[in-house]
Amino acid sequence: MTMKTNMNKGYIVNVVKLLQLTILLSMLSGCNDFLSIEPQNDIVLENYWTEEADVNSVLNSCYAQLESSDCINRMVVWGEVRSDNMTTGSGTPYALQQVFKENILETNTYTDWQSFYQCINRCNTVIYYAPLVNSKDPNFTESEMRATIAEATTLRALCYFYLIRSFRDVPYVTAPSIDDSQEFQVAALPFDQVLDSLIADVERVKDDAVRSYGEKTVENTCRITRWASYSLLADLYLWKGEWQKCIDYCDLVIDHKIKEYEREYEENPTTITTELYGRYPLISESTVNSNYAGNTYTSIFGEGNSFESIFELNFVNNQTVTNSAVANFYGSNSTRTGQIGVPTFLFEEIPSGQNTYFRKTDCRYLENMTEVSNKVYVTKYVNQSVSFRTNTTTGAAPTVTSSTRSGAFANWIVYRLTDVMLMRAEAEVELAGNVETGATLTEEQAQHYRNAFSCVSAVWKRANNKRVAVSDTLVFEDYATSRLAMEDLVLDERQRELMFEGKRWFDLVRLSRREGDNSRMIRKVLPKFQENASAIRIKLSTQDILYWPYNREELKQNPNLKQNPAYETDDTHQNL
Repeated sequence: MTMKTNMNKGYIVNVVKLLQLTILLSMLSGCNDFLSIEPQNDIVLENYWTEEADVNSVLNSCYAQLESSDCINRMVVWGEVRSDNMTTGSGTPYALQQVFKENILETNTYTDWQSFYQCINRCNTVIYYAPLVNSKDPNFTESEMRATIAEATTLRALCYFYLIRSFRDVPYVTAPSIDDSQEFQVAALPFDQVLDSLIADVERVKDDAVRSYGEKTVENTCRITRWASYSLLADLYLWKGEWQKCIDYCDLVIDHKIKEYEREYEENPTTITTELYGRYPLISESTVNSNYAGNTYTSIFGEGNSFESIFELNFVNNQTVTNSAVANFYGSNSTRTGQIGVPTFLFEEIPSGQNTYFRKTDCRYLENMTEVSNKVYVTKYVNQSVSFRTNTTTGAAPTVTSSTRSGAFANWIVYRLTDVMLMRAEAEVELAGNVETGATLTEEQAQHYRNAFSCVSAVWKRANNKRVAVSDTLVFEDYATSRLAMEDLVLDERQRELMFEGKRWFDLVRLSRREGDNSRMIRKVLPKFQENASAIRIKLSTQDILYWPYNREELKQNPNLKQNPAYETDDTHQNL
């Protein structure tokens, strides 16, 4: 009788816990807008937060929110669609068509930032309640609590980083919506103020983050580690223009990967597929003694959680949560073509050597895109594996053999090693200062340029050296003549290496912010517009247009938000 009573009591407690978690997550992700969420009964919340498992459940929900289609859709659209990498594809929906036309209204669905603020509120809740649980549950140690707060803080900073790169000035809230006295109609803070706050937040917790969750576990790449925090800090400092701090954090990540490579090489010297390009360990395009390339793609994007990964959102085959953004935007096993296409100038005439963007030896154009019915489509993330010969001697491109992913379970990579290397290269170029074309470099400037070139050259060689003649390679002297030439070298290599990964538009925005002028961005983007190019040139000429408009519903609910001037119309305020 006693045992039966205890079992029933345990069952009731578990049911109550489950109900409380359901209520909590509903509060953290339910309403029309995080900034107008009404707090739930704090007695229910206090009763929920009693043990470590409660903290971990909500922390896991932060990752789940980032993996939602709403979040990943916006990672693609905000970070890539407006760039020179993308155009309309097959069955492109109306809202996306308007983005491609640079006809973005405050009613466009992609102006809705709710999904990111939902994740932010969950992170805020973890950060707020973790100390309370630490005081109640002796198994939830001080170091575990600090690591958890570091994890949630980094995720929150990542969400805000997406928001400021997309909208510039945004409401910045670090308290969870649990108190009736809170003010939810929050004015947007300036970009630089939010950026400084994000840097301060992550700097404060970075050394509390977990170094490793265990040897060779996927958690090392699908959860926030110290190296993910360092990568985010490098990116934040790159946007702030603090070049040396960006380099310092890049070096921490790169050195970590070098040590990891050295351990793997010592254990498996004959089977390791990673090799050194200069000092940088990267996954080789071809395995040992093979005449076929594609190993880099298959490891990083097909299998996922590769040696080069630092942080990626993880999707497990045959689970209910899928990466529908890749399936819809890029294509799937059933469609092969997605709603997003690729401008033909990125793909045409590569085998003849006439393409401006890719040399004919570059493996990445064969891995990342393909032509279907005279239109080019994205294959990055869509294919499970890719293979093609390295020793083709004809003028035609080699035949690519690929297997398409059976379901929408492609991981989405946020940071990987070559991204960090190219951040470092960009910071080195800027640290050298202005160099007039033809001027003699000082030794210090030359060293910064050599450092930048070594990063770019390593990334480029990995993509080319299995198919390239010894004489046909990058030459330092071809670029080390001016700051503009070196900047373009880095920018172009970032485009080739990180194409379709949600980075390119942000790179162009960062360039335009740094220069205070959109001219170079316009020159990059304009060729994809086959109609109304003159009107597009004029529209893209102001700094305000780099960012998205606030959603109309947000403006209605929050009178403290003021619309981006680039999107104000005569009836903007009349409709509020």
